[in-house]
Amino acid sequence: MNPENHQQSSNSHKSSPKLSRNKFFAADQDKVKKTHIGAKIAGLIALLVVGISVAYGAGAYFNAIESVQQAYHGNGPTSKKISENKPISILLLGVDQGIEGRHDQGNSDTMILITINPQKKKATMTSIPRDLLVDVLGDGKNGGKYYMSRINSAYEVGGYRASSKTVSKAFNVPINYYMEVNMHALESMVDAVGGVDVNVPFTFTYHTHFKKGKMHLNGKEALDYARMRKDDPRGDYGRQMRQRQIINQIVKKSMSINSVSNYRKILRVISKYVETNLTFNDMMSIAMNYRGAASNIESGYVHGHDATIGGASMQVASTKELQRVSDLNRSNLDLPKKKLHNEETRQNRLQKGIDWKDPAEFTNYIIYAQHSDTEAWDGTN
Repeated sequence: MNPENHQQSSNSHKSSPKLSRNKFFAADQDKVKKTHIGAKIAGLIALLVVGISVAYGAGAYFNAIESVQQAYHGNGPTSKKISENKPISILLLGVDQGIEGRHDQGNSDTMILITINPQKKKATMTSIPRDLLVDVLGDGKNGGKYYMSRINSAYEVGGYRASSKTVSKAFNVPINYYMEVNMHALESMVDAVGGVDVNVPFTFTYHTHFKKGKMHLNGKEALDYARMRKDDPRGDYGRQMRQRQIINQIVKKSMSINSVSNYRKILRVISKYVETNLTFNDMMSIAMNYRGAASNIESGYVHGHDATIGGASMQVASTKELQRVSDLNRSNLDLPKKKLHNEETRQNRLQKGIDWKDPAEFTNYIIYAQHSDTEAWDGTN
């Protein structure tokens, strides 16, 4: 499942002659899709089941090797950083290929930055909103930058390479590894563990009818349950709560697996839907030597502020919030905290009349031209 990098021409970013509201996102609004879940679940399970695999003897061990090798797309047998038990970072990407009829490269609908520190026995998991406004970077092969856009578009620009560069630059955090997961992984993983039990917070219908109270869900039902957002009174926060329910159930059932057939089903999911530059030995080392961090996971998300820019709904993060996320992740990587100086903080500095404490949606956030502090970018090449 090697990502095919879409070719795009480099933007020259002409400035508009006078300050005006940005209009360049309006044409893209029809392309906005509902947030999905995938990488968070399959990424954790991928590391988990490899560690479990040693309990099943040599036959299962070699099956695990074969499955991970199918998912592996790195260029080396082992990692010195992992073998030395150093802190590591992993970017988990859930991609929407094949979902709702899509067959192109698609965007990354789930993006989670993970850091694991085996010495501190601590891990961090930071969810990044798909609509977060950032300076999207190319992957080197496509060449150049693509300027301000939604962070999930980085994947379409240049796959996991562009996504990793964009996240790294936005938060000043090095990205050591990636795990790219096709969105079908959630459905298949739930089926592989025999379904999950959840406590539905309220009655709703999203392809599947969900009734308030306890329900047992198969893979398709779990995917529907985790994807619905529009009818949740808590919006995206409620959706994240339902996602955590699914995650907890998958982890719980995976750890209690006592059937080799179920174990092999999980490995097949990994080999079919997961791409990573972590080798089998890397995963085994993480499962064995980093597992102390599993009991101390600080999970959270980038707190974005709703904004309408050029008629399109976006999320913008304050400089204070960007700095908080940077400090959190750098600290767990044993890196010194550094003040952020990037395009995102420059755009925030140039805003006039923005009150970050006001919960109302911003309608006056302006994206400034790349080389101007006074002129708005009109989105032309």
